[in-house]
Amino acid sequence: MNKATTLITGAGFAGSTIARALADTGHKVRLIDRRPHIGGNAFDELDAHGVLVHRYGPHIFHTNSEKVWEFLSRFTEWRPYEHRVLGVVDGKHYPFPINRDTLNLLYGLNLDEAGAAAFFERVREPREPVRSSEDVVLNSVGRDLYEKFFLNYTRKQWGMEPAQLKAGVAARIPVRTNTDDRYFTDTFQAMPLHGYTRMFERMLDHPHITVELGVDFADVRQRANWAHVVYTGPIDAYFDHCYGPLPYRSLRFEHEHLANTAQYQPVGTVNYPNDHAYTRITEFKHLTGQQHTGTSIVREYPQAQGDPYYPIPSDENEALFKRYQALADAERGVTFVGRLAEYRYYNMDQVVAAALAAAQRLLG
Repeated sequence: MNKATTLITGAGFAGSTIARALADTGHKVRLIDRRPHIGGNAFDELDAHGVLVHRYGPHIFHTNSEKVWEFLSRFTEWRPYEHRVLGVVDGKHYPFPINRDTLNLLYGLNLDEAGAAAFFERVREPREPVRSSEDVVLNSVGRDLYEKFFLNYTRKQWGMEPAQLKAGVAARIPVRTNTDDRYFTDTFQAMPLHGYTRMFERMLDHPHITVELGVDFADVRQRANWAHVVYTGPIDAYFDHCYGPLPYRSLRFEHEHLANTAQYQPVGTVNYPNDHAYTRITEFKHLTGQQHTGTSIVREYPQAQGDPYYPIPSDENEALFKRYQALADAERGVTFVGRLAEYRYYNMDQVVAAALAAAQRLLG
């Protein structure tokens, strides 16, 4: 790379991380985003009632990567936070992911750790080979727990049967024989002390970075000869959907403020696998630690249409992506990175790691 201006599309984790990594080495960056704000889907702001909310659903930071943690720690202080989730089955709350307490509460048992392991071994339905998300869950916890906690949630979230989804989707969710009720067990678990948007503001506060919001890539891609382009949007859109659209799952968010309600639910997120059209409710004050006389929540409604949030991991979709990936590999002067550009179900820390690696490759 020479040090002429690099165009980066998207001011989320992928684009902002690469922008800062390049700027720190003297490269000039023009960062554009079609939205009116930075931060991508991690954007947060005070709502009309003064409660800090995540506009695009909850973003819980966790990582085992010391490199990622140290990079982001340059731009934020942290609030220690361990996320906890409950699942509602037949009107009652149970720890999720499934652990020993889940079994004891659900079935009226008094299992110890060895007893929980024996329970899972007794009820599981061995699957060989394990190809789908249904295989993963049945192989691990058997049919009753599968139907109570996973089956209908998956149908709502993905609009598909678990048997149609690749194994990696369900493999992200652990099953425990102990009583650890944390959703994640990563070494580093915390929330940006002053919010994600403030962290992004500090990340992009560099004399070599120019940020332009409300700008679509299609409007600028032909206007100048960029030294390089970093593209973080949907890979099929970059190539004008020449092989047909890649399927993505979208979300609709229903935000609500509850005045004079200090706490709405006992944990940050409550899943509703079998009830309602929404999948879960998140209460933001659990995540942020903010003190307020009221509270703000969000309900998430998965849908087929709308902004792309989740690549849908199936064999058919993976085969279509490979065709686009071949075009991307042949595209000179362009780097594709991020959840949409790589059609991968990345966590936030994985996006940062991929972006740092991409920046290192660009810098040689």
